[in-house]
Amino acid sequence: MILQSLAAYYEEMLAQGKISAPGWDDTFKVSFQLEIDDSGTLIDVIDSRELTASGKKQMLRPMTMRVPAHKLRSSGVSANFLCDNASYLLGADEKGKPERAKACFAACAALHHQLLDGVDDPAAKAILAYFDSWKPENAREHPLLKDRWEELTANANLVFCYDGENGRRPVTENPKIRAAWQQFYQAGNSEAVSAQCLITGRVAPMALLHPTIKGVKDAQSSGASLVSFNAPAFCSYGHVQGENAPVSEYAAFAYTTALNALLADREHCKIIGDSTVVCWTENAGTAYADLGTYAMFGVPENAGVQEEDLKKSLALLAEGKPCEWIGETLLPEQHINYLGLAPNAARVSVRFYLRDSLQHFAENIRAHHEALEIVNGWPGFSIWTLARETVRRKADGKYEDPAPRLAGDILRAVLSGGRYPATLLNGVMLRIRAEHDVTRGKAAIIKAYYTRNQSPQCPKEVLTVELNEQCTYQPYVLGRLFAVLEAIQDAANPGINTTIKDRYFTSACATPGVVFPTLIKLTQKHLQKLGNGSQIYYNQQLTELMGKMTQTYPTRMTLPEQGAFEIGYYHQTQKRYEKKNKEEAGNA
Repeated sequence: MILQSLAAYYEEMLAQGKISAPGWDDTFKVSFQLEIDDSGTLIDVIDSRELTASGKKQMLRPMTMRVPAHKLRSSGVSANFLCDNASYLLGADEKGKPERAKACFAACAALHHQLLDGVDDPAAKAILAYFDSWKPENAREHPLLKDRWEELTANANLVFCYDGENGRRPVTENPKIRAAWQQFYQAGNSEAVSAQCLITGRVAPMALLHPTIKGVKDAQSSGASLVSFNAPAFCSYGHVQGENAPVSEYAAFAYTTALNALLADREHCKIIGDSTVVCWTENAGTAYADLGTYAMFGVPENAGVQEEDLKKSLALLAEGKPCEWIGETLLPEQHINYLGLAPNAARVSVRFYLRDSLQHFAENIRAHHEALEIVNGWPGFSIWTLARETVRRKADGKYEDPAPRLAGDILRAVLSGGRYPATLLNGVMLRIRAEHDVTRGKAAIIKAYYTRNQSPQCPKEVLTVELNEQCTYQPYVLGRLFAVLEAIQDAANPGINTTIKDRYFTSACATPGVVFPTLIKLTQKHLQKLGNGSQIYYNQQLTELMGKMTQTYPTRMTLPEQGAFEIGYYHQTQKRYEKKNKEEAGNA
């Protein structure tokens, strides 16, 4: 299903003129152009690299150019047409293997003769004359090459250039040479076995090796394979390599070209943990990808839309209604794809793949937002905002890295409507124990977790947006009680360095039977320092909460009960701040 969706995306992008045609690569990086004259003599080496910013530095980076599609080379000698590295176009030997360098140059010359011998064009004849006259053994000492030899042979890609009637330009732009390549490419590999393609359903020559995937975080920079069979254990019935899962050469080109284009689009390709996530629809609609990406990773500052616009659009789609989004009408029945990829040696592994209608995804995302709703708001709904609540914030304001798989697991839970990962709750609880504080983000996550992952020890009456004063569930009431005890201490000793929250919060949450008797005695001393009005006010709160305690303090509380305690503490604290803010507003 993944490959079929990518192939469909490719065909739509091709129809819109946004992606490479079969047999071509529009995103290839070229560093130098070898200019030749009619006799095939090398007359200039043109540096095609561009000066681009990289942080605070300026760096030379290869120029993106449209070239004939390159073959996947794992070993052996296999030349590419018009554009290749120095070993093939110059016969350069930088690995101490002169015989192999000669073989590379000879293979490249043979390929160009095979394609261009019958082409009546000055540029084509110049290329053939170059291969017939060039001496690889003298390449290093050539006047145009020796001063930049290290740059030319350092994994740089080179392309031929010719100065003709239309001026000096790469030969990849020559119409007759392009036609020769297209005819050769469409003829396919005469030695390839034909079979029914698993993607297109048509009988066609099979691709033994699929093009590589580039842009996956921490995968091989030269590219990794999504589909490959490189050991006997992976093969069956006498088939070799790609014959074990027959995919035509066209389909292999289509899905890899589409995926590489998605990975190169950094506006819609996001890194979460160890996974690289891309989002697309088969109709290649940019607005769909924008909404799908913003819903999961937040709205960028320069997007031209706000968080509220996103919520309204998701609400309409969830109800099965079209919506206007960035100048386009989005349809709820349109299918959208999310694909998470991770490195795995020379391969790319699929972390997750989710495909469904935009309406269904919108329903799940809206349910996720509703589960997170809590008093005093939530600072954001992006996956990273959630994941960062599980880690420590450093002195410089940056966060430590969350667990590698956590963000991907959260995304999958949100889009599928499934259970939130236990690692999300565990991370939040560990931070609360370490920091002795229940922030709005952590409280929202605890509420959302037990809303989705239901537990009888954290019942529904606890999982409310605001304070539930009618709730008598003991862990929730204890959380509220602790917040009141903290408020009394703050009123009696304003600006105190170490509060009961600093000393006792973790113990009160886990073992209230040990801590609360001590806290109640301490509170009586704090109350004696307050005026009559404050004493009456706080005694009323204590009496109300103590009246809801129908049992003795529990010796120990489970993790869900601790969650109820922390939600109760957060709700009561926000009620206290709400009253304080109203008083300040009244005084103003």
